[in-house]
Amino acid sequence: MIMEYVGDTFDFRKDVLRLLKQDCYRKGEFTLSSGRKSEHYVNCKPMTLTGHGLTYVSAMMLEHIDDDVKAVAGLTMGADPLVSAITCVTWNAQLKVDALIVRKEQKGYGANAWIEGKLPPEGSKVVVLEDVTTTGKSSIKAVEKLRDAGYEVNRIITIVDRQVDGEADANVLAAKCELISLFSLEELYD
Repeated sequence: MIMEYVGDTFDFRKDVLRLLKQDCYRKGEFTLSSGRKSEHYVNCKPMTLTGHGLTYVSAMMLEHIDDDVKAVAGLTMGADPLVSAITCVTWNAQLKVDALIVRKEQKGYGANAWIEGKLPPEGSKVVVLEDVTTTGKSSIKAVEKLRDAGYEVNRIITIVDRQVDGEADANVLAAKCELISLFSLEELYD
């Protein structure tokens, strides 16, 4: 695993959980991007847009990225800091995992691209990253666009899985992917 190059002498999980509870979780009445109503809201950006939060969560994600992965990718905007951090950390460890960003809509000019970044060769293994997963549909959209471009995608790593009726797990499984969740929503409000 890549983590053997980066090091794991710090308890990242404990600190990331603290940051999620402190900066990213709120209880109230919310409408989620999926259209669902929820009393729990999670926005990981207050953590992933800080140096220490992004470093810690990236180290945790790296534990689930195999050595043969050529790129990490995700749907803009939640995945943007995550994929960027992974590419920086692996570069510092003299490895090469590039970052790709999948657009929500096809670019309407220039190369008309769905995917931004230095594209690896067709057939390369790519892992999709996500900040919060409810239904898994955002991640699956990224998976589909990456597969359409000729990449092998079989893993999605999310910071928080809301675990709504197992819907994300079922959708991700139907897309022939594995979903790895660093935290469940329940851990944030216990």
